[in-house]
Amino acid sequence: MKAAARLQLIKDEWETSSFAEQDEALSYNRKLWTILVTSATSKQSELPQDIKDNLASLAMFVFKHTMSILSDPKPEKLTSLISINRNIAEGLRVRPE
Repeated sequence: MKAAARLQLIKDEWETSSFAEQDEALSYNRKLWTILVTSATSKQSELPQDIKDNLASLAMFVFKHTMSILSDPKPEKLTSLISINRNIAEGLRVRPE
């Protein structure tokens, strides 16, 4: 949620935010996704293989989309990253019964 909030703030304040602030928010998100996908897809992870594969694919999208934003910065491009982060965070909050 923290990464989503940071990206949302950058999107909301796009015109007044600096490139350094935008880059910092995207870098934080990229680091978070690197940790998530590395942990989730490791051999020690007990996640089913299909979930590991889906997370790896989603992480690749996040990384490629981040590069797209950096090469052609537009605030509307942040929407998908914000949405993905919020949905993943919400899913992690749900405890299976």
